[in-house]
Parts: sequence; structure tokens; C-alpha cells
Amino acid sequence: MFSQYRHLFAAPGAIAFTFAALPARMAISMFGVSIVIMVASLRDSYALAGSVSAAGLVVTALLAPWIARWVDRYGQSRVVVPTALFSAAGAAALVLCAGAGAPVWTLFAANIVAAANPNVGAMVRARWAALYRDRPDLLHTANALEQTVDELCFMTGPVIAALLCTTVAPQAGLTVTVVLFVTGSLALAAQRRTEPKVHAVRERGRSPLRERGVLEIAVTFLFTGALFGSVEVVTVAYAESLGHPAAAGVILGLFAGGSAVSGLAFGTLRVRGAAAVRFLICVAAMAVLIQPVLLAANLWALAGVLFVAGFATAPTLITSMTLVQELVPPARINEGMTLTMTGLLIGVSAGASIGGWAVETAGARNGYLTPSIAAGLALLAALIGFGPALFRRRRIPVPHGCGEQVTVGGSPRTGNGFEGRQPDGD
Repeated sequence: MFSQYRHLFAAPGAIAFTFAALPARMAISMFGVSIVIMVASLRDSYALAGSVSAAGLVVTALLAPWIARWVDRYGQSRVVVPTALFSAAGAAALVLCAGAGAPVWTLFAANIVAAANPNVGAMVRARWAALYRDRPDLLHTANALEQTVDELCFMTGPVIAALLCTTVAPQAGLTVTVVLFVTGSLALAAQRRTEPKVHAVRERGRSPLRERGVLEIAVTFLFTGALFGSVEVVTVAYAESLGHPAAAGVILGLFAGGSAVSGLAFGTLRVRGAAAVRFLICVAAMAVLIQPVLLAANLWALAGVLFVAGFATAPTLITSMTLVQELVPPARINEGMTLTMTGLLIGVSAGASIGGWAVETAGARNGYLTPSIAAGLALLAALIGFGPALFRRRRIPVPHGCGEQVTVGGSPRTGNGFEGRQPDGD
């Protein structure tokens, strides 16, 4: 079943860059939890901890696309080393300021510096895209592998961070996070053999947001992120309201676990048809599978519903990355993937805030209306952006060398689903 994954690692250097980046990706999953627990423990204020963490998320959302643009322009190794060290310096300063009783503004300043970090996950995906741009089957498997790695990191990373902060010292989680992040970033930068080449200025073209489909994915991800963020907050509140606060972690772990399982399985499938159509189907499945959360009468039922709902999340994210890699020219691939994931990040932050407000206003049980509505809005955004792809039948070349041909009429179609659109002419 997993022979496709064995073929994936046949390329020289593939195993090296995958495992080299793993510590940094684990660190990213530990970062937010480490900050919240450390600041809350040392300053006795969850409100301050949440504000410091939120400030970092805002800065990451603003700076990540710019850093990704530098990566595309100057190369991964030339950008990841200084930005990783700069970010690590900010995180180290945050550890010192939080423990030394420094003024509150120093916590915000240090975390703003720490938030200016490179998107390691996008850089790994860019390496897979460079290796297998002409092998869509293996590129699909690579995207599935990357999404599964993300899921596993975000399942285990926050747990490890919480254990370090609560059993060793409040600063232990962020300290280990800094070490992991620097180690993984420098190890990835050292893998020069598989680093994507830097393209000439004339090859970079326009902003990825001006490529048809990229903005649509980013908007869809905005609501998808709101789904994820609100599910986390509402689940914690609901479990606490029933007197079982510890169950929230298990339930959310099952949500991520369902996604990881489906991601691995999805990567073994031989996908067919337009990527835009697959994206629509996956978003629709995600919107449908989350709705039973409104009917879950107890924690056991909630756990089962979220585990099943997780089956659709990884395929949605996997297909979106495949679609971005088709739509965006290779010279701006890091920026394109980071822009879409920035939409997800903003959505998670907004969804957490809206979910918290819904719990305070309508109660924990009714708070699940928030992810339910967010899923519906994600589907609406996807339909507005990609719905016409279901009805296009004209054959014109697929952009950016996808290597697939689109057939007229009722015969099977491949490509990215934007074949019927005319070029902008700019």
C-alpha cells in the first residue's frame, strides 16, 4: 500500500532534507503553547499570555509572505540561516525577559522579533515540487507526506511543550523550542544538493495573489482556519463544562489523528481529474463531516464525530498545495504556498476569538455553531472561486508546465481546473 512512499524517497537527498527539517517543524508546533504557559506561569496572567501570543501571530501573518519572497529571490540557504538566528534571538530574549520581571512591553517586543521566522514547511514542500514537478503522482504523495508530518507535529509538539513547562520549568518549553528550531533550520540550509534553484528576475512574474485561484484558496483557508481555531476553543470549554477538562486534549488529538490517517491513505491514491475539482470535493466533504458536531450529545459522541470529521481536513490541505504548485510559477513557489497558509493562520486566530465569544454568549454546547458556520463559508468561498471549473470543457494549455492535457467533451479531464479562463494579458 505504501510503495508510493518508498518511490518518493528514491530521489537523492530526499531523506536528508525531510529529516533535517523535522526538528524545526516540531519547534513551530511547540512555540505558541510554550509562550502561553511560560508567560501565564511567570506573570500570573492568561490575558497577558494570550495577548503576547496573538501579537506574534499577527507579525507572522504579515512577515511570512515577505520572507518567503526573499527565499524565492535569493535561495533557501541564504535566507533561512539569518532569519532563523534572528527569530531564535527574539525567543531567547523572551525567555530572559519573562523570567527577569522585565517590563511588559519587552515581552511583546521580543515575541515580535521571534515571530519573524522562515516557513520551513513551505521550503520542504518547494524541494519536493522541484524534484517531482513532472511527476504529479509523486508530487501528490509528497504533499500527503508533508501534511501528515504537520499533523503529527501538532499532535505531539504542544503536549511535549506543556510537559516541559509544567514539570521542568516554565521557561523549559520555549528553551527547547529554540534549540530545535535553530538545529532544524541550519540542518535544512546545509542540504544544498536539493535546494531549488533561484530563478532570474524576468522569470518571477507577478505576485502569486494575481494568479487565478491563489486568492480563492487563501480566502477558503481563512474560513477553514476559523473552523480549526473555533473547534479547539469550543471543545476545551465544552469538556470543562461537563467536568472533564482533560478530555479536551484527547478529543482534539483524535481530530488531528483522523486527519493524519486520511492524509497517509490519500497519498497512496492515484488521483485523477482537475485539481480544482478535487479541491472543491474535499472542501465540501469537510463542510459536511463537521456538521454532526451539532448533534453530539456527550464527549464520547463528540470524539467520534471529530475523528471522522478529521478525515476530510488532510485531503483538503494536500489538494490545495498541489493546486498552488500548479498555479504558481516555480520562481515564486515559496511565496505562493506561504500566502495561502497565512490565510489559514489568520483564520485560526480569528476562529479562536469568535469561538470564545460564542461560548461566553451562547454557552459551550452552542459554541459549535461557530465551526459549523465557518465550514459552510469555506465551501461557499470555494464554490465562488472554483465552481466554474466543474463546467469548463474547452481545451487550452495548462499553465506553468503541469505536464497534463485537458480533453474536450465528456472524456476524462486533468489539469488544474482553470483551463477555460483566458490569460490576463498583463
